Amino acid sequence: MTSREEAGTTSDATRAAADAPALALVRELVRAFQAFEAYAVPDIRRHGLGAAEFDVLATLGNTEGMTFKELGRRTLIYKTTLTGVVDRLETAGYVRRRPSDGDRRCTLAELTPAGDRLFRDVFPAHVAHLAARLDGLGERGIAESIASLRAIRQRLE
Repeated sequence: MTSREEAGTTSDATRAAADAPALALVRELVRAFQAFEAYAVPDIRRHGLGAAEFDVLATLGNTEGMTFKELGRRTLIYKTTLTGVVDRLETAGYVRRRPSDGDRRCTLAELTPAGDRLFRDVFPAHVAHLAARLDGLGERGIAESIASLRAIRQRLE
């Protein structure tokens, strides 16, 4: 008998946990995200952007700008990282900060004309790049996937 068997660490419970449907779901979610990144990020990088910079650019596009609080809520970027991302885009000339007209305590981030041009060039092309793979699911498959992923997120929040 091995020391693990004596200590009871190789138990039916650990074997059952390793075979749990929830663990299989988590693995598939992670694999799907890894596959998404492997497909999407190189397309973004060919435009000279990282994933976080693209997220901010895409979120600010087609808007008059927004507060950092709203930008943080609408992007997929951790709030602690957001300022650095906006700093890099500002240095590159794609984003500017300005005081809010309605509340002078707030600062808005908005696209510059160069940032808007980049958004208009990159955003539709990247969406088309994603659609080239995902449209194969069909409208129903996409809707079902969104509903399933939303349900998973809500259970985990």
